[in-house]
Amino acid sequence: MNKYISFLRTLLSFSVVFIFLIGCQTKTKKVGKEVAVSSEIELPKRPNILWLVTEDMGPYLPSFGDSTIVTPNLSRLAKEGVVYSNLYSTSGVCAPSRAAITSGMYSTSFGANGMRTTSYTEVTGLPSYGAVPPSETRMVSELLRMNGYYCSNNDKEDYQFIAPKTAWDESSPYAHWRNRGENQPFFSVFNFNQTHESGLFEPYGFKNSETRHYHAGDRNYTWDKGNLTEQETPVHLSKDTEFFIPPYLPDTPIVRRDMWKVYNNIAEMDKQVGAVLKQLEEDGLLENTIVFFYGDHGGPLPREKRLIYDSGLNTPMIIRFPHMQHSETKYDELLSFVDFAPTLLSLVGIEPPSYMQGQAFLGKYKSKNEREYIHGAADRFDGFSDAIRAVRDDQFKYIRNYRPDQGYYLPVEYRERIPTMQELLRLRDEGSLDSIQSLWFRESKQPEELYDCRTDPYEVDNLVQDPTYDKKLKELRTEMNEWLSKIGDDPSLPERELITKLWNGADSQPTTSDPKMKSNDNVITMSCSTEGASLGYKIIDSKGVTPKAWSIYQNPFEIPAGSKVMAQAYRIGYVPSKVIEKEL
Repeated sequence: MNKYISFLRTLLSFSVVFIFLIGCQTKTKKVGKEVAVSSEIELPKRPNILWLVTEDMGPYLPSFGDSTIVTPNLSRLAKEGVVYSNLYSTSGVCAPSRAAITSGMYSTSFGANGMRTTSYTEVTGLPSYGAVPPSETRMVSELLRMNGYYCSNNDKEDYQFIAPKTAWDESSPYAHWRNRGENQPFFSVFNFNQTHESGLFEPYGFKNSETRHYHAGDRNYTWDKGNLTEQETPVHLSKDTEFFIPPYLPDTPIVRRDMWKVYNNIAEMDKQVGAVLKQLEEDGLLENTIVFFYGDHGGPLPREKRLIYDSGLNTPMIIRFPHMQHSETKYDELLSFVDFAPTLLSLVGIEPPSYMQGQAFLGKYKSKNEREYIHGAADRFDGFSDAIRAVRDDQFKYIRNYRPDQGYYLPVEYRERIPTMQELLRLRDEGSLDSIQSLWFRESKQPEELYDCRTDPYEVDNLVQDPTYDKKLKELRTEMNEWLSKIGDDPSLPERELITKLWNGADSQPTTSDPKMKSNDNVITMSCSTEGASLGYKIIDSKGVTPKAWSIYQNPFEIPAGSKVMAQAYRIGYVPSKVIEKEL
């Protein structure tokens, strides 16, 4: 391994390294227009926001230095927009990361960092539970709805808690901005699942459900369950392509086949992105819309997904502003998923609430200072758990392992359906892995890890014992301690005690109190005794017609005589109240 590291450093020192960018990403020279993206972007008063979110996505794109495949739609988006190379998820897996995105808070601060806490109870012996954020917390989509935006999600949620009925105007495989009111500004999310790790399972084939992106929310369009066969699946690049295999994976035919699947899936996702962007252009909305493309965390392969090395946290982002402002710009500011919610609000002129732990990097309320550090965490994965925290600046990453006597590798059944994972285990059992590939399978961890991400992009050379880096080690230790204290994260807290804390000492999940409704001259007033509960309602007219979306109660409202109101209260992390009705 030392020979490899020495060789890699030599190459880097001469600046001739052409690496597959799934390791540590660091600041690079800006290309094109060297313009810092400031708050001085000319936007409509209430711009539309479109989020194109793909899953399990490292920087495997031409715009991020990887020319393995051609992605015409994302490459066009990058040419017309801004490429952000230093975006990091807060976790190497989807649900905790999505919790951070929608709340603007670190998932470890409110019990959202365990993956699949509502299942695997027979393995863990723990009750099913969801995250419980502070009472004032709202999903960012609900905050936008409260300010007149139409909010749609197509269609993955997965936030470590059940979304309130008030979170979206529609969340379904048919959700689309085209279903909004006339001239209503929108925030629309489209999730692309083909790049998910399950897209590597055998038998291989594209997912039928993803064809919905080509059909613009058409409710008459249906699809078969499951996947296409491999024979039916389009081949977007040759299976004989010479793929770069990162050093933590073995270069075998099975791994190369999985690499082909990774890129073939990305190429298909690019086509789906293009279909949605075409719909936006057809509707004449492109120049009134801020378009985001990003992944929900790093790559799908073993030693990528679920880990807090950059291979699991770093994900590409492109933002296209109306009229291609700041086009062809690459920006290397450190960004975290906790920054998304405050930035989204800032872009539409809403001041982010004080409970949000991230900072806006664009818009009216853009932070005066760029972020110095990003933070990551790993805890529960299905039926297995660990406790790891990480902090990274623009060059170094510090990792603290709270369970050093436990090995790195966890036998997560879902991951073991990936052929590359099966290959790693086979070679491990044969004793055929090299020194770098064997690192993940050590039976214990070092309590601390420190990596120079410029010279060691795959984070395999732990510098924690090297006195040369004592100053940096002390700095990052201090930053981590301050971060843990600031957000109230205790990584050593047993999960059962965490549940007790989330439930305020109760033995079962708290229940949101039923909403109370009063009427006076057909004016409805609503309240709920549960602090922080969102109140949703529907007005059913005298003909029995019920709206599809739940409205958010903010002020008393008038309804016609003969109508009926149905209402539900829900505080995130609690059991929702019963749906109650009141007839006038």
